[in-house]
Amino acid sequence: MKTNKREILIYYNPESSRDKKTVAHAKSVASHVKTYSYSKAPSTGMSWQMILNSLKEEPKELLNKAHPYYREHIKGKEFDAECWIKVLKNNPQIIKAPIAVRGKKAILCKNSTDIYRLI
Repeated sequence: MKTNKREILIYYNPESSRDKKTVAHAKSVASHVKTYSYSKAPSTGMSWQMILNSLKEEPKELLNKAHPYYREHIKGKEFDAECWIKVLKNNPQIIKAPIAVRGKKAILCKNSTDIYRLI
């Protein structure tokens, strides 16, 4: 996945008001913002691996532990790196916050103003 330093890519839930605020903040600071709903999030394991490397986060830290799918299918289980990527790839709806990528840097936007950390 190649990204441009002038462009911000945001993977988010378009039905969440917090996520929409994150997108609005991004558009206020960058002229090129591309948004992708979680349903159109990266579809390859390689893309997810690159995002995880840029985030410097463990996959489990990206997940909403209160989500029913997480509680029923993931809670208490340990997975290897490849399986965690499959969890993210196949269940992006359980990601707890928007992921913003700019160049080689990525952040998990827990607050809408976290997007400013990419600037």
